[in-house]
Amino acid sequence: MSRLLLRASPARRRLLLFSGAVGSKQAAAIAGASARETSGSPPAAAGDEGKKNVVIERHGTIMTIGINRPEARNAVNQETAAMLLQAFNSFEVDNSLTVAVLHGIGGNFCAGYDLKELAHNPTSIELEQDVTKGPGPMGPSRIKFSKPVIAAVSGYAVAGGLELSLLADLRVVEQCAIFGVFCRRFGVPLIDGGTVRLPRLIGLSRALDLILTGRPVGAQEAYELGLANRIVPNGQALQCAIELAKQISAFPQQCMRGDRNSAYYSVFDATSFTEAMQFEFDTGVQVILKESVPGAKKFSLGEGRGGKL
Repeated sequence: MSRLLLRASPARRRLLLFSGAVGSKQAAAIAGASARETSGSPPAAAGDEGKKNVVIERHGTIMTIGINRPEARNAVNQETAAMLLQAFNSFEVDNSLTVAVLHGIGGNFCAGYDLKELAHNPTSIELEQDVTKGPGPMGPSRIKFSKPVIAAVSGYAVAGGLELSLLADLRVVEQCAIFGVFCRRFGVPLIDGGTVRLPRLIGLSRALDLILTGRPVGAQEAYELGLANRIVPNGQALQCAIELAKQISAFPQQCMRGDRNSAYYSVFDATSFTEAMQFEFDTGVQVILKESVPGAKKFSLGEGRGGKL
């Protein structure tokens, strides 16, 4: 059956992934095949029939995923959401990849869901009410990643675009960046994790300020709120995010991923301090022989002294 699935058209594969009609192994195979088809394809001019809404590139062990609808400020329609889901599924199952970088092509990160598609064809969106059984409207927003994701933010990251930036571990933000719950003015709810991740990231009071008012937030304020991790000159977010990804990729990966996983568990899943501490210990002890002892030997030989990476 897997061979038949891989021979299916890209549109058919997207339908199978969205419907949940295939198992996890088959879904991974479909995602991988779709990513290979999109990988390395340069963005075409707007209006070209061959233009892909999501452009995937590989830089060593780093995957960049670019939203390529600049004519719509990279607003995500149903097709783009499916392609983003495929790309991130491919990243998650590929053991040779260490970090993903999500960015927008053409000067904006993402202006949210494409409201023109919603207005003209309101029945086109099929929403899976059980969040464990299907993707969010923006695509990958319900995935719990096992590896780091970085968002390289330029221009607008608003509404669903803000939510996509929140699924990343870190946000590298250009000086021109604007965040905001701009969907507030149109009666469009946050259903891609915005009300879940934002309060945990910047605190409930600050999150409610953004959620209730829908006001724009510039790069400097985003940094002060804890929404942005780095501010870089305009036009440099993607390159700086890739450099940051390379730094993260250079560390012993099992230890780094274990600590990352423990931090997320303590914030989202643990029911008590004791449970979080137990999870941290159980996760950490698994890497001692594999990475900690070799690391200690390197330290004893003089490597990494004085905080050198």
